[in-house]
Amino acid sequence: MSASPSLGLRLQRLFLTGLLTLLPLWLTWVVVKFVFVLLGDLSKPLIEPGLAGIAAGNPRTFGWLVEPWVQNAIALVATVGFILLAGWLARRVVGQRLLRWFEALVARIPLASTIYGSARKLLDILQTKPDGTQRVVLIDFPHNEMKTLGFVTRVMREIGTGRELAAVYVPTTPNPTSGYLEIVPMEKITPTDWTVDQAMSFIISGGAVAPDTIPFAPPPAKSP
Repeated sequence: MSASPSLGLRLQRLFLTGLLTLLPLWLTWVVVKFVFVLLGDLSKPLIEPGLAGIAAGNPRTFGWLVEPWVQNAIALVATVGFILLAGWLARRVVGQRLLRWFEALVARIPLASTIYGSARKLLDILQTKPDGTQRVVLIDFPHNEMKTLGFVTRVMREIGTGRELAAVYVPTTPNPTSGYLEIVPMEKITPTDWTVDQAMSFIISGGAVAPDTIPFAPPPAKSP
């Protein structure tokens, strides 16, 4: 008859089970909190003075409006509403004209034009199908026996040799809005058949949402 596991071993197993149960919830909370706080902070400077004025005029009835959680919730709703309005306008002629006017205005501001133009190009690239190369790829990192996921944003040529080089944006987990840029020879890139949406799910989930099979080695070099 086998001896029952010790108290320490049982606690260790319970801790591991609890950790694996709560980790997905914590990861979801981190991502959602980041997005919600970011969106809410955009409207807070406009919402807070108005709510404070309403509460000051009738503190008995509207005093609850100055509560931080109330202001955060209203600011979030206002920001989401503004985003939906922007999406609705972008699908109409008047919205497209306003966007072109705004882009022309931003283009006159040196630093802002560089940031806006670069961000706009990156988003446009990720939303369109690439020409001649797969958008979602794997590259060696930190060495050739390990890979990381990236998005090809541009293909260039090396001065002198004419060798093809790819600019690869490598997002971080679980927040894909931050990352870094690698310049990688095309022959060192491992293409995938993933869509951008599948790649984003893989990144945000920390690899939990992934296909059963994945390429690892770059394709064999073409013979001259």
